[in-house]
Amino acid sequence: MAPTRTRRTIGRAAIVAAAVLASSLAFAAPAQAKTSANGGDFAVTVAGTTYNPAPGKDVKLKDLKPGATVAVRGINVGFDIRVANLGVYNYTLTGAPDAQRMVTKPTTIFASKVPTLSSAQLAGATIKELQVQDDTLVVTFTTAAGKYKIQAKDGAQGGIFQMETEFAAPVEFVHTLAPGIFYFVNAFTGKVNFGDGVDAVTSGPNAHQMLLGKDSPQVATKTLQTGTVTKWIVQPGGRLGGVLGEDAIELSAGATNCTSQCQAQNQIHGSLPVPPNPVDPTPIGG
Repeated sequence: MAPTRTRRTIGRAAIVAAAVLASSLAFAAPAQAKTSANGGDFAVTVAGTTYNPAPGKDVKLKDLKPGATVAVRGINVGFDIRVANLGVYNYTLTGAPDAQRMVTKPTTIFASKVPTLSSAQLAGATIKELQVQDDTLVVTFTTAAGKYKIQAKDGAQGGIFQMETEFAAPVEFVHTLAPGIFYFVNAFTGKVNFGDGVDAVTSGPNAHQMLLGKDSPQVATKTLQTGTVTKWIVQPGGRLGGVLGEDAIELSAGATNCTSQCQAQNQIHGSLPVPPNPVDPTPIGG
């Protein structure tokens, strides 16, 4: 059931009061959901207040006390940010109707994406900046030791998630897949993908594409790869992102070794060949 909304105004932003379940994720699209050009609509709940601006508008806030959990809910994607360790939990595709969807029901992809930070690095964590507009979220945390940014898109596939770290030393990130999802070596590309091994349905009312994804590192080194877990050492200014769908299997050379203003020169714009979907992939170590 979609949450009931009560609207009030803070400045130019539309604020929505919503109940957020602490122990489980509710992935119904927001009530009276808006539609952007690519079908996304994020609502972000911080310390009991939900920010969900009107279509085409944005909300920009600074210096927020984050509470225990920042809940991000969209039409296509949902996840929680746990402030105690700045980890992302239960990154889930909703399966909402969309020409590019890869699932037809709520499906958790990542159980967690967690940076390994010390108590000193986490001390005084606050939301320095929060920006929400339609299908886009950017949230920057500051602590006594540095900054940590999460960027997300509410889309059925593509480059829709990224974490960046700005601490004095490298940070280890641990990605743990949800049950039923596994890492495998793509026989067509030789690269590591993740998915559920389920063939796509190509026609009918429940049509969807094959669930495929890939970790997308920049200035990061992989230190562990199993069937369900990867570990990365990310350098200051580096990032660890995620891509879904065709972007996860296109024959690219990968990101450059860049820590500043790298996005434009690394964009592909669909110009690279895309190999066939893998058939009956086998989990790494399976």
